[in-house]
Amino acid sequence: MKVRAQIPGVKNATNFNVVADSKTPVGSTLENLKAAIAGETAAYTKYMTFAKAAREQGYEQAARLFEATAAAELIHIDLEYTLVAQMDPDYEKPAVQAPASYSCDLNLISGANGEIYETSDMYPAFIKKAQEEGNNKAVAVFTRAKLAEAVHAELYLGAYNDLDAPDDDRFHLCPVCGYIHKGEDFEKCPICFRLKDSFTAY
Repeated sequence: MKVRAQIPGVKNATNFNVVADSKTPVGSTLENLKAAIAGETAAYTKYMTFAKAAREQGYEQAARLFEATAAAELIHIDLEYTLVAQMDPDYEKPAVQAPASYSCDLNLISGANGEIYETSDMYPAFIKKAQEEGNNKAVAVFTRAKLAEAVHAELYLGAYNDLDAPDDDRFHLCPVCGYIHKGEDFEKCPICFRLKDSFTAY
């Protein structure tokens, strides 16, 4: 993802449309925040399961990518939970069972498909509703997650294509928005502009 002159968002980016065959049930913004937390929690659990499987199958770099992406989902959960707690103080985060795990190539495709759904369907739909309700905080949180998920999908597809030709690159996680950069050639996050020195390497 390229760094732009301004932080990307709904007012200066054109890739926020909801897919024509949307599969996302849309409720109130509060309901959507809870749904997003449930989805991100499921993704976190899935990616940690896939990381363990990748390492057992001998795919160390893929394992690190799954771990970095799982940590990114925790960032999104925390951002969303902060808003939910303000509106519904009694809300409790959901518990999710670990899913079945398969060969690493299929797990990478599963990860990519999930991230594509979130970036092209779920989050754009939730952003649109939050805009209608005038909830700018939710728009900002959903936007950061939406943009990060697109990069996660790209990384998963890249790992899938190069599964049998891995390199030594590390993955760097932005602690603010969950963006992940592969390699060392960057100075700041292209989503929130956080500087590289605060990133966590995997």
